Amino acid sequence: GNVGNVGNVGNVGNVGNVGIVLNNPVHPKKLLLSKWTAVRHVGKEKHFLVSKLYLPEDVGGKLEWIDIEAVYSQASRRIAWRELKDAALWKRGWV
Repeated sequence: GNVGNVGNVGNVGNVGNVGIVLNNPVHPKKLLLSKWTAVRHVGKEKHFLVSKLYLPEDVGGKLEWIDIEAVYSQASRRIAWRELKDAALWKRGWV
């Protein structure tokens, strides 16, 4: 089925024509400081921590962006939080 736009996955790796599998249960309110493992390592990095949530200015707005920080280098980058739902890209916890 059509899962819509899940954001820019190019930074993590090209998923190509492989279907996107959205089976990581993620709730936006529980994201801050949550731990994640990249399925395809980003450089030499594989363990990440959600370091910041970009909350919308509108009262009824929904969270769209987060900063995810590499544990080893502390390098941080902004991604759409829904990317974490893609089990082809991310595993919950440090595996």
